[in-house]
Amino acid sequence: MSRIVLEGITKRYQDGTTAVRSLDLSIADGELMVLVGPSGCGKTTALRMVAGLEEITEGTILVDGQPVNDMEPRDRDIAMVFQSYALYPHLSVRDNMAFSLKYRKTPKQEIRRRVDEAARILELEELLGRKPRQLSGGQRQRVAMGRAIVRQPRAFLMDEPLSNLDAKLRVQMRAEIAKLQRSLGVTTIYVTHDQTEAMTLGSRVAVMRHGVLQQVAAPQELYQRPANLFVAGFIGSPAMNLVKATLEPGADGPEVIFGPHRLRVPAGVSRQHPALEKYRGRTVVVGFRPENLEDAALVPDAPPESVLEVSVELREELGAEVNAHCTVGVPPLQVAAVAIGDSEPDAAEIEEVPQIPAIIARLDPRTAIREGERARLHVDLDSLHFFDPESGDSLRD
Repeated sequence: MSRIVLEGITKRYQDGTTAVRSLDLSIADGELMVLVGPSGCGKTTALRMVAGLEEITEGTILVDGQPVNDMEPRDRDIAMVFQSYALYPHLSVRDNMAFSLKYRKTPKQEIRRRVDEAARILELEELLGRKPRQLSGGQRQRVAMGRAIVRQPRAFLMDEPLSNLDAKLRVQMRAEIAKLQRSLGVTTIYVTHDQTEAMTLGSRVAVMRHGVLQQVAAPQELYQRPANLFVAGFIGSPAMNLVKATLEPGADGPEVIFGPHRLRVPAGVSRQHPALEKYRGRTVVVGFRPENLEDAALVPDAPPESVLEVSVELREELGAEVNAHCTVGVPPLQVAAVAIGDSEPDAAEIEEVPQIPAIIARLDPRTAIREGERARLHVDLDSLHFFDPESGDSLRD
């Protein structure tokens, strides 16, 4: 087991493209750290630099305090699990798992002991004689993990290992990986673009964008205290509802106004967002999660200052809940997607946050709200988030 530290890691290619920018990250001994972000954000490049498969332009990677920048991949004692499984088709499961140990001239008795133990942990004992073509996707992934486990490395690096599996199998394998990592206690860096996977697996999650680290925190903290608009919109499914609003004084405290809507900002929320006072009479971005909305007809005595009058565009039946897509009479939110950090992205990298044509409410299935109708939604005012419309930074302390 090992502690891995990335100090100011940068990867810049010869054509001038910067894939990773000054990444600082510390992974504790035995921790499962997840790197998450959209395609092209630099997460896989960062992982490959740790493995030694990509040269580092600037910065230092330390494993147990030892710099490994100039160390060959085979000498770093780090096992990598790839998206593609990378199994030898002509070898049996046993021989695939034993391959790296044979290459290192490990004694035969020790090889058998390690393979048998890994097969027991991964429930592969009955498959040891089969070839990869005789296995399902989930079984192949377990073999790939077994090959890493038998090496008894200082750390595991996993690059989107579940992306080739169907949805049901991904959920199953996600649980197996989490259980396996906890039982082995091996330091693990796990890369994914799936934020649900990141939130359920990681003891901490590092959100990346345009090669810049946006926030690193425990899953619940990311969800409840996003550092900026990107994290707020990326973490959560459905995503946080975000609208531009004006902050104005009201009879019972500050209020946010957007279109025909007026929501009161509770005193407790104002205290959590001390910078909000500076935005009186100015534009802010207000956010609220889909689950913080409810059919006002099911909320006794819902105060008027917590209710939105909306038009229901779509009702999605999900069994335990209903997702209602509603318009609120204001234009879609458009925020320049500028990475937050010391370096700005190239002009070609700047994009816009996807337009939000409607807010989404995650409702109790008892709701009578229907498509094509007007409805009233109660907002849990204590759950409001506020962001600067220019920088995208959260105004929370």
